Amino acid sequence: QVHLVESGGGLVPAGGSLRLSCAASGSIFSLNAMAWYRQAPGKQRELVAMIADYGTTDYADSVKGRFSVSKDNAKNTLYLQMNSLKPEDTAVYFCTAQAITADSPLQVRDYWGPGTQVTVSS
Repeated sequence: QVHLVESGGGLVPAGGSLRLSCAASGSIFSLNAMAWYRQAPGKQRELVAMIADYGTTDYADSVKGRFSVSKDNAKNTLYLQMNSLKPEDTAVYFCTAQAITADSPLQVRDYWGPGTQVTVSS
């Protein structure tokens, strides 16, 4: 089992910045692709940013040029730097990880964190 815990969310004025972190723990053999999703009230959960195991990143059109995703493999931590925040960025942000556990080294599974609230005021 892999546990993910997000941190860094909060209330910020429009135009401000936040840096989200996602720490992975548990019986981890390796972390592969990781991503950030978000879900606003009444909306579908959407992919915000992802980083593949080989380093390629991708972003939703709505956040391109404003958000940047990165990871620290030594710390098993994923980051999302969010700049020029807009009220429409308000949502619960979820960290996901594609991981191989030490208990099941032949299997790759997806794991989700509980989410962290980001609220951008106008």
